[in-house]
Amino acid sequence: MGRMTRLVDSFGREITYLRVSVTDKCNLRCIYCMPEEGVKLKSHSDILRIEELARIIDIASRLGITHVRLTGGEPLVRQGIVTLVCVLSEIPGISDISMTTNGLLLPGLARPLREAGLDRVNVSLDTLRPERFRKVTRHGDLKSVLAGLKAVEDVGLSPVKINTVVLKGINHDEIADIATLTKERPWTVRFIEFMPFWNNGWKFNSRYVTPISEIRDEIMAEGAWPVESGAGQDEPTDRAGRGPANYVKLPGAKGSIGFISLKDHICSSCNRIRLTADGRLLPCLLSDISVDLRTPLREGAKDGVIAGLICKAVSLKPENGRVAEAMAACPGENPSLSKIGG
Repeated sequence: MGRMTRLVDSFGREITYLRVSVTDKCNLRCIYCMPEEGVKLKSHSDILRIEELARIIDIASRLGITHVRLTGGEPLVRQGIVTLVCVLSEIPGISDISMTTNGLLLPGLARPLREAGLDRVNVSLDTLRPERFRKVTRHGDLKSVLAGLKAVEDVGLSPVKINTVVLKGINHDEIADIATLTKERPWTVRFIEFMPFWNNGWKFNSRYVTPISEIRDEIMAEGAWPVESGAGQDEPTDRAGRGPANYVKLPGAKGSIGFISLKDHICSSCNRIRLTADGRLLPCLLSDISVDLRTPLREGAKDGVIAGLICKAVSLKPENGRVAEAMAACPGENPSLSKIGG
């Protein structure tokens, strides 16, 4: 199969970014993500093997995918994750390999991942208070995450991005403290507006929503000023202005602050598709549409067939994910993100 230069959907958007869920397992039980007892996991045989993940990504790269983000569940609990990164780093068309992680296992894995070819990490961190961290994650250790942040910085996995989900009545009083991390470190803190979704076992959770406008207003009151989308960041989607965040900087800060809301108008420039751990390709995060890649893969389909299915998924990408309509139709509940990496 020859390499194509562009993968374009029905609305003229060029698709260059593939988010890959490598596992549906997680070593935390964050209150806004899943119930305390966890979620029903896929069987081992349902989950794509490392070589299957690598093959799909290789084929996708020949269609125009250049950026791969590894997610979960929690990607660092996936056996063989360093091997996968190493294999992906050898694919000529892949120019950027990143990962979203809760950071617990980063102290021991940051260096092997960097040596394998990982470029950057996004670390989830919702509070700087140990007891509150245990409450939000149900049993996580804040010290391990902070050690992980130091480890990724030490080995050159940069820029470091911190994702903070803001929950009214739980951690919204730490917005300024977390933003201050950007003063001394060249990190990007991204505040994310909580989006209620199904099956996390958290009833009446709309009460925890802190509008992104309130979060931004608090930061701007600290003397922050807007910067060019992605300025100072090394992520292709943000640098091109196509990522979901917009950025500001505090006076004298080494890093920057971003704001993410799924209710913002981000669909028109969306350049991503998602692969689930069990081999379904999702053209849109907030759509029921998916294309099965695992079955044909295991039935011996040639690269051209898999490429055709990837193109089919891209052609099915809707013009608009209709986030606002979905939230209005099912207040307090929207599609579960815990097993598809957000």
